[in-house]
Amino acid sequence: MSEFSDRWSVTDVYRARNAGTWPLHTGPAPAGPPRGLFGGGTGYSNVIDYVTITTTGNATDFGDLTVSRAWLGSCSSSTRGLFGGGDSGSTSNVIDYVTITTTGNAIDFGDLTVAREHTGACSSSTRGLFGGGTTGSVSNVIDYVTIATTGNATDFGDLTVARRSLRACSSSTRGLFDGGYSGSNSNVIDYVTIATTGNATDFGDLTVSRSYAESCSSSTRGLFGGGDSGSTSNVIDYVTITTTGNAIDFGDLTVARQGPAACSSSTRGLFGGGYTGSFSNVIDYVTITTTGNATDFGDLTVSRQSLAACSNAHGGLA
Repeated sequence: MSEFSDRWSVTDVYRARNAGTWPLHTGPAPAGPPRGLFGGGTGYSNVIDYVTITTTGNATDFGDLTVSRAWLGSCSSSTRGLFGGGDSGSTSNVIDYVTITTTGNAIDFGDLTVAREHTGACSSSTRGLFGGGTTGSVSNVIDYVTIATTGNATDFGDLTVARRSLRACSSSTRGLFDGGYSGSNSNVIDYVTIATTGNATDFGDLTVSRSYAESCSSSTRGLFGGGDSGSTSNVIDYVTITTTGNAIDFGDLTVARQGPAACSSSTRGLFGGGYTGSFSNVIDYVTITTTGNATDFGDLTVSRQSLAACSNAHGGLA
């Protein structure tokens, strides 16, 4: 049966649940199993790993970024993953792309409007957003690109508060930018409507002010995990993306860490890498619709922090 059919048989539902694609996306479907990519990281890494989100196990080498870098952001459609900005020894404006269901090295996509690192990124099925970061000074700039094309980013608007070391997640219509650092750790959550342009609006607050956290989402719920809250954090918060309001405690990561990366399917969120006193290769997972502590998923191919992640089945594609 077509993914866009109005009626579903018991067999269709069973297969979709096992594939991790139920509730099903109404937008473009992944071209294969839900796959998560983890790219870059401290040590100026060019490594891209991949995992199948619905399973558990260690990551596999995917290929390399065009430029080795850390503190970058990542977003994706159901077919294409983008890695933008970062620190490659100097602040970078580079955006790379890969085809998520294949393996191989990244290709140049274009440039951000401003070279920056410590940026957050999120996306719908068609548009990718990169927000905040540092360009030598802390930035409030949000850029956007059309993921299916190549070319340079365009100005979208501004965050409510200029900050770096933030992260982002999305539904199909709304992008959230959370936390960060602007002279002190921030608890601010902003939101934008992805299909429009304009400045962000205040959404609410994280349970704990923090930077260097990571975020992922289903089509309805956003999760924010780990980070630096004065000490390394294991906290996972959640919000309902369609509403506004303060975050609620979800549970804990298996290991307190800052600078991890996160990606998701429609039902499962993964947090990988980070710094725990040393660089980590640990990948955790949670079931997004529940609350509770994370479970060990497997390991990255290389221990690192300040990497970025994306997937072909996240909440922004619903």
